[in-house]
Amino acid sequence: MKSIYSVHPDDFKSYQTAAIRERFLLDGIVKPDELNCVYTHYDRMIVGAANPIDRQLQLESYPNLKADYFLQRREIGIINVAGDGEITVNDQTYAVNKLDCLYVGKGIENVKFASTDRNNPAVFYILSCPAHRSYPTTLLTYDLAVKVNAGDAATANRRTINKYIHADGIQSCQLVMGLTILSEGSVWNTMPAHVHDRRMEVYFYFDVPESQRVFHYMGEGNETRHIVMGNYEAVVSPPWSIHAGSGTASYSFIWGMAGENLDYTDMDILNITQIK
Repeated sequence: MKSIYSVHPDDFKSYQTAAIRERFLLDGIVKPDELNCVYTHYDRMIVGAANPIDRQLQLESYPNLKADYFLQRREIGIINVAGDGEITVNDQTYAVNKLDCLYVGKGIENVKFASTDRNNPAVFYILSCPAHRSYPTTLLTYDLAVKVNAGDAATANRRTINKYIHADGIQSCQLVMGLTILSEGSVWNTMPAHVHDRRMEVYFYFDVPESQRVFHYMGEGNETRHIVMGNYEAVVSPPWSIHAGSGTASYSFIWGMAGENLDYTDMDILNITQIK
C-alpha cells in the first residue's frame, strides 16, 4: 500500500506540476478485479477502490497497518459509483447500487465486494480512518440521503449535495462522507472556496467523460495551484488548502473528511476576491 506523506504549505509553494501530482494525486486506484488502497498521513485516512468483475474481492489488512484485519482499529465508508453491486459484511449481504453508501464500523473482520453484472461492474470507492469505538453497519441509499440544493446557473455552480455519513446521518467516530452532483451546464464546485483547519479532506471525481477533465484547485487561498484530473481519480486536500474545481463538462465527486469533529459546516470560507 503506497503512502502519501504530509506537506508543509511553505514547501508546497515551490512545487512544480510533477511534484504536486506525486504527493497529492491518487490515480490508478480503480483497476479491474483489484482492490487498491493508499495510506495518507493526513489524519491516517486510507483511500481506495474495489472493482470486482469476475471474482469477489476481500478487504484485507496491509503490513503497514500492523493489524490482524483491516477494521481492527478502523471504520470505513463505501460509495458505489458504477454498476449494481453487493457487499458482504461478515455473514450479511447488502445490495449497494450506484450512489448508495455503506458504513462499516470498527471490529468487523470480513468485508467482501462483488458486482451483480460483470458487464456493468460496480466501482466501490472506499474511505477509512482510525476509530475509537464501534458503530453499527448501516446502509443508506441514494434516494434516502439528505439532499441540499446549492449554487446557481448564473454562476455555473448549480449542484445537489448528498449527505451520508455526518453528525445527523450515519453515525461514525470521525468519518464524514457524501457526494455532490453538478447540474447540466454547471462546472464549478465549492465556490466560494474554504479550508478545514480541523480536518483533512479527499475529493474523488467520477462520471467525468473520457475526453473531459476537471481542474482541481488547491493551496493556501493567496497562493493557489491546480491539478488536472480525470475520471476515477482522487486528490488529498490538507487542512491548510482550499479545495475547489472546475470541469470542462458536468461531473460528480465524492467528498470525505476525517479530523477533530463531525460538523459538516466547520469550514473557514474565503471570499472569491481573496483567492490568488
